[in-house]
Amino acid sequence: DPSGTFVQLRVALAQTACRKRAPQRHCRVLESRRKPICLACYKFDTSDVPKVLDKYHNCGPSHHLVAKEIRQWDEAECRAVEEAGKGGDTLYLPGMFAFSRGLPA
Repeated sequence: DPSGTFVQLRVALAQTACRKRAPQRHCRVLESRRKPICLACYKFDTSDVPKVLDKYHNCGPSHHLVAKEIRQWDEAECRAVEEAGKGGDTLYLPGMFAFSRGLPA
C-alpha cells in the first residue's frame, strides 16, 4: 500500500501461576481463569524512520455473549486504522485519539 504498512496482531492471553516479581521460563497455565483475546492494529507511514499514523488496541473477553459484538467493533476499528494516510487530506475525526490516566505505581 503506498500510504504505509498495516499490521494486525491477535494474541490470546492466559493467566499463569508465576509471580510478576520473579518471572520463570516455564509457568503453569491456570485453566479456570479468564483468557482474553487482544487485538492490536497499527498503520505506519513509508518514511525511513516509520511513524505511527494510527493505532487501535483492545483486550476483550472471549467467553461472554458480547464477544461477537466486540469482535465486530474491533474489525471496524482496524479497518479505519488501515485506511489511515489514504486520501489527500488527513482529517481529525472524533474518537481518533484516546487518552487515559494511569494509576500511581
